[in-house]
Amino acid sequence: MAKGVKPRVKVPKSASAGDTITIKTLISHKMESGQRKDSDGNQIPRSIINRFVADFNGQNVIDVTLEPAISTNPYFQFDATVPESGEFKFTWYDDDGSVYETSKTIEVN
Repeated sequence: MAKGVKPRVKVPKSASAGDTITIKTLISHKMESGQRKDSDGNQIPRSIINRFVADFNGQNVIDVTLEPAISTNPYFQFDATVPESGEFKFTWYDDDGSVYETSKTIEVN
């Protein structure tokens, strides 16, 4: 598991049924491409977040495959329509097999 990895998510606390909301996510991660060498000339192994998934009440909203060219601390902003109250679940998958998860609820009135 990479050190210092911390997911952050911003989801509105409430919305009206059928509203389109903006969701912002950021995960702190060094994102090593595997192309660089250390001071001794040894290749630094690739270590990136390779996949990001967001679900709402068990239904997929977004599923992104990431490649080595992705920047450090990847940020995603996307829109989602909320038909009902529920929970967004966010999952990031790391090359080393680690999985980072967080969730946020939204109240639809």
